[in-house]
This record gives sequence, structure tokens and C-alpha cells, in this order.
Amino acid sequence: MDYVVIVAGGKGLRMGSDIPKQFLPVNGFPVLMRTIKRFVEYSSSLKIILVLPKDQQEFWHELCQKYHFAAEYQIADGGETRFHSVKNGLALIPDDEHGVVGIHDGVRPFPSVEVITNCYETAREHKTVVPVIPVVETLIHLNDDNSSRTVPRKEYRLVQTPQTFDIQLLKKAYEQPYCDDFTDDASVVEHMGYPPLLIEGNRENIKITTPFDLRIARILA
Repeated sequence: MDYVVIVAGGKGLRMGSDIPKQFLPVNGFPVLMRTIKRFVEYSSSLKIILVLPKDQQEFWHELCQKYHFAAEYQIADGGETRFHSVKNGLALIPDDEHGVVGIHDGVRPFPSVEVITNCYETAREHKTVVPVIPVVETLIHLNDDNSSRTVPRKEYRLVQTPQTFDIQLLKKAYEQPYCDDFTDDASVVEHMGYPPLLIEGNRENIKITTPFDLRIARILA
């Protein structure tokens, strides 16, 4: 059985809105609902786990009623950090379950079905898979003394989600104590000695965090 844990714990501070960014409408439909629908498009049998802060869950349920949103999912409470939120979501997967689990940002509503498919199918063999896209702009590294140097952009990639993993491997990885080096889920697994296989993502798969991102999302939707 395959799963996706969709993590949506944002507060919308950079968006300048009282409404958390995952609930903001994009062409008349909330971001988070668009994200969930994309995974339903990939597979109607995929088990969906939604991680939300407790204080946002009532508002989410109100939105589901308002928009007649009836996708099937389980809900887990958000944690102190993303690490703890993902761990809470993984706890809803039976300990003896086998298959692939994806971890996805709730405010990334535009992963292509092709990329999602490649992430899941590749993870069946390689255990840990991360979609990335090339860096197209010049990169500069800032030194402690405020000097700078240009670095070769061909050596870098921008990381996206869903990041996909063998379920047993990821559950074991999240038994580790939290540390600040855990910037995403692949870094948690990599800490155990399992570097990810990088595959091609899709540039439309933006993370909506600012008003500018929201304007771009309205064009993409």
C-alpha cells in the first residue's frame, strides 16, 4: 500500500495574510485542496495523510464543507517542527506496512502527475528519491567578511517534493533524535547513510510562500 503525507503547517506570515497560505484561494479553490486533488489524479487508491496544526483543523473542515470537498484522507496533528509533523503523519501508517510513502509540501499544488509517478515507481527500487530542477540563475556565495564569489550553478539543484521513500526505511529514519541538520525528509534518511537518487522535477511545482508566488499560481491553475 502506498501513502502520501501532505504537510501543511504554514501561518502565512510572508504572505501578509491572516489566513494561512495553504487555505488561500487560487482561482476560486484553496491551495491545499488543489494539492490533494493532484495526488488523487495520480492514484485514487493512494492513502492520503494530511498534517495540520490543531488550531487550523476546524477552519479546514469548514472549508471542506464550503467547497464540497470530499477527498478521503486521515488527519494528523502538526508538530513543533516539520520533522515532528512528518513523524506524526508517519505514525498513522501501520508499523508492518510495506510500499512507498511520499512526503509533500501542502503549498506545492502543481507537481505533475508524471513527476509523481516517476517518484513513486523509482522509489520501489532505489528506496529514497528526490525530484530536483536545475538552477538557471547565477549563484553567489557570501563569506563571513561580506566578500563574495560566484559558484558554478551546474553543481547545484533546487529540491522539490514529493520526496518518496520505502515506508520501512523512512519510519526507521524518523526514530532518530531531531537535529537542526534535518532540513527536509531526504536529509533525515541521508543521516542514516542512504543518499537520495535525484530525478527530474517540473518547474511549475512551485512552493507558494509569497504574494508573488500566489500570482504565479493563478496563472498556472
